[in-house]
Amino acid sequence: MITALDHVQLAAPPGSEDRLRAFYVDALGLTELPKPPVLAARGGCWFGSGPVQLHLGIEADFRPARKAHPGLRVTAIDAFATRLTDHGVPVTWDDNLPGHRRFYADDPVGNRLEFLEPDADESAEPA
Repeated sequence: MITALDHVQLAAPPGSEDRLRAFYVDALGLTELPKPPVLAARGGCWFGSGPVQLHLGIEADFRPARKAHPGLRVTAIDAFATRLTDHGVPVTWDDNLPGHRRFYADDPVGNRLEFLEPDADESAEPA
């Protein structure tokens, strides 16, 4: 029986760790998580906030995920979007999910990320 989502892994090109850290820690406000030594030798980075974890694994023939993406719940979505734009990250708002406000942004290697917040008067779960 599945009980929870442990993490989402995205791919990244070799040598991109510093750019990933700048984005995921500085722009998004996540904390870098230590990787076990055997996995750290492969490169990449792990990030988290509370129970949410994103792992970025190095892939030699990397291609960014342009359609597939993690959907990340946020609070104060307008302030969060401003935080990203203040870090030079373009955001694209999308009003096609009833009961939610959401936008998309790309990480520094081109992976798509969705950020969403349920409307205050909605108790619906995201699709």
